[in-house]
Amino acid sequence: MLQGEYGEAKALAMKLLVAVGDIFEAKRMIKVKSVQVSGVSYKTIGEAGLEFLEDLCRKGAEATVKTTLNPAGMDLTEWRRMRVPSDFAQRQLRIISAFKSMRMDTTCTCIPYFVGNRPRFSESVAWAESSAISFANSVLGARTNREGGPTALASSITGRTPLHGLHLDENRRPTHIIQVQSELHNDLDFSLLGYALGRKLGSCVPFITGTSMERNFDYLKTLGASMATSGAIALYHIGGITAESRLIKESDLNFLERISVGRSELRFVKEELTSAEGPRHVCLGCPHCSKEELGTVAKLVDGRRLQRKLWCFTSRETCEEAEKLGYVSAIEGAGGMVVKDTCMVVSPLEKIGVNQVLTNSCKAAHYLPSLSRVRVALAPLEECVRFAVEGS
Repeated sequence: MLQGEYGEAKALAMKLLVAVGDIFEAKRMIKVKSVQVSGVSYKTIGEAGLEFLEDLCRKGAEATVKTTLNPAGMDLTEWRRMRVPSDFAQRQLRIISAFKSMRMDTTCTCIPYFVGNRPRFSESVAWAESSAISFANSVLGARTNREGGPTALASSITGRTPLHGLHLDENRRPTHIIQVQSELHNDLDFSLLGYALGRKLGSCVPFITGTSMERNFDYLKTLGASMATSGAIALYHIGGITAESRLIKESDLNFLERISVGRSELRFVKEELTSAEGPRHVCLGCPHCSKEELGTVAKLVDGRRLQRKLWCFTSRETCEEAEKLGYVSAIEGAGGMVVKDTCMVVSPLEKIGVNQVLTNSCKAAHYLPSLSRVRVALAPLEECVRFAVEGS
């Protein structure tokens, strides 16, 4: 591939992967089972990114393994309903067309593990969405480094990634013990804990103890998403919950640094990330809403009339499942909107009149002020929905 025997696109992709491998002193390449590509929204990659993707198409680039995409910048079929400007929409559709030409699955979501791209235990993959990386490594026990958009694309084209980092056993062992000194009551508590840990630890492999936790995939996805937002944590362990925790012996933990996190630190994170005084729009789904979360929203709004705008961001596949169960009709019948293919962080909220948001996501609260000049307030999912229903 590197010598060009399989075409220019594969040669360019392999050249990039070899350079990354050299930086990390990888001894060889390994095959990957799947890829998750970031850099899909026109808002984040702009004209230069669009031109790069279309140039790859002209060079004959094609996916060689299952490849799914991160959220785009808009609902690909109902962007007018979102009031997305037409010039933005046309460029976004060209981006999706380029990925489609490269034979990539145009499922646009940050939760690919819920919609068909679910790696098995110990399988190596190359994923570039930070929250999905955390879920794959921690909850599923698959193996991926924190890839960037270009390296994930290169892995899709070649089916390879350099062997280093979290693909190696020795780098997956716990480095710190986290003693949580407060009960975690809801989705926001898990999001706040993750943000506090990411900021405190930066990059490490924490083993989390000290509070009763259940194997709730939605709580675990938001925990990992927040750790990856404020820090660079791509793998965590929770005894009896995460995939590799059963392989960790008590003796492996004896000499690790112990760090305590309590309710005061969670309160501090919430206060720090709160910038909105009077939110007028409720946005849920960063990471994307699961079918279960849409079901919770539907139950809370069924038969009611919303006083505030409510947008629930999810994947197209999850939306179709939720539609069959009556969740979408309940939410939209109340005046809400289920938005597909995009999320609040990578959509042009500032261009469609959204400027103050209530959400349950620390990741969204971190990025919205800088990316979209949107002010944010935080509350658990159920409180967010009650606010949309009652208006105060």
